[in-house]
Amino acid sequence: MKVRIGVGLGAAIGPAEFGGAIDLLEKAGIDSVWLSEVVTSAQVDPFVGMAHALSRTEHLKVGTGVVVLPGRHPALVAKQLVSLAGLAPRRVLPAFGLQAARPYERDLFPVPRGRRAAVFDEALQLLRLLLRADNVSFEGEFFTVETLTIGPKPAKPLDIWLGGFAPAGLRRAGRYADGWLASFITPQEALHGRLAIETAAAEAGREIEEDHYGISIALATDDIPAELIALSRGRRPEVDPADLIPRGWSQMRTLISRYVDAGLTKFVVRPVDAGLTFESFVEDFVTHLQPLQG
Repeated sequence: MKVRIGVGLGAAIGPAEFGGAIDLLEKAGIDSVWLSEVVTSAQVDPFVGMAHALSRTEHLKVGTGVVVLPGRHPALVAKQLVSLAGLAPRRVLPAFGLQAARPYERDLFPVPRGRRAAVFDEALQLLRLLLRADNVSFEGEFFTVETLTIGPKPAKPLDIWLGGFAPAGLRRAGRYADGWLASFITPQEALHGRLAIETAAAEAGREIEEDHYGISIALATDDIPAELIALSRGRRPEVDPADLIPRGWSQMRTLISRYVDAGLTKFVVRPVDAGLTFESFVEDFVTHLQPLQG
């Protein structure tokens, strides 16, 4: 299995810094860059950022880690993805989630009250159809299209990755995803999640490639920021944030090794220290993490 480690752009990279950061990652030979969706921040919108990053690079893969699908029409999302894939073949890595990580942003992706999970499931079904076929007709509870074609598609359909760790999310990944990108879970929980997804996929008559399991990890090279501790405790109150957020490159290497033992092979590492320059982060990334790939 191929271990690949990409970089997640943190809150410190806004529009003014974005192009330089992408150029630096391309020059350093980084495998991939991942853009998260935080509307109420300086971060670049993921779809806009993907287009810009792909246009100024030749090798860097670009993913979303993750964007919210419920609240967007899947036909429009499919059109964006095939357009990007046509402009930059084999370098587009879409990953989707159920809802915004920050509760105060969740109303920005409106769905019928109490039906977000159902909308997500149906949106994924339609999205997968549109990414693979022409003249798609679909009649669901939330979306209806008739003989819809979104344009030329890649010869190999785009893989759809999903986040989430709740039991329903793991079942959803097994039924509809081509890969899993988790966050804020321990290596033991990652093993449980992978096995649960494999079971759900088998029950649906599907199979997910064994190297399509990954995780996004925040790296603190100094003290863990208070905001990140609060976010971790809000999402996983039963887990010590120190068990989820490594401090320093040595702890990160050890944690990645434990995730690899659990069957994960794809990693997104994002810096969270406000005082660390992105240039220093990338330099240390190349030194400490690039050798783990293989």
